[in-house]
Amino acid sequence: MNILVLHGPNLNLLGIREPTLYGTTTLEEVDTSLKKLGMDLGASVESRQSNLEGELVTWIQEAKTHFDGLVFNPAAYTHTSIALRDAVVGVGIPMVEVHLSNIHRREGFRRRSYLASVSLGQISGFGPQSYLLGLRALVDALQRTFPASR
Repeated sequence: MNILVLHGPNLNLLGIREPTLYGTTTLEEVDTSLKKLGMDLGASVESRQSNLEGELVTWIQEAKTHFDGLVFNPAAYTHTSIALRDAVVGVGIPMVEVHLSNIHRREGFRRRSYLASVSLGQISGFGPQSYLLGLRALVDALQRTFPASR
């Protein structure tokens, strides 16, 4: 099973950006934890980060032929990008939306997600654990949906 993890804008600054809100764990540490958990779950995990909306759209479109599922933290694009939503719908790849902070306890504009309605589920507010919980949930959903091929 091949899983793509996408990190949206500013997540390359994890560990130094607003540590009281996002913690001190770096993106590299998140990715290392995801790869390790993936191996434990029998999944190959590839992680990518971009600050560019179009690049994220392209990666989602390409994921259809290379990956079984997607763990996605669209970051600020969560609240603004219909293009990312349309890409997920267009390829039909199972996706779990994750966020480090609880977007529902933050500013009003952060409470709306354009991707939630096209996701298997949304996990937010658990810091870096949100990614690991998202990966576990996605792998479990894929195994239940396609048990013979996994």
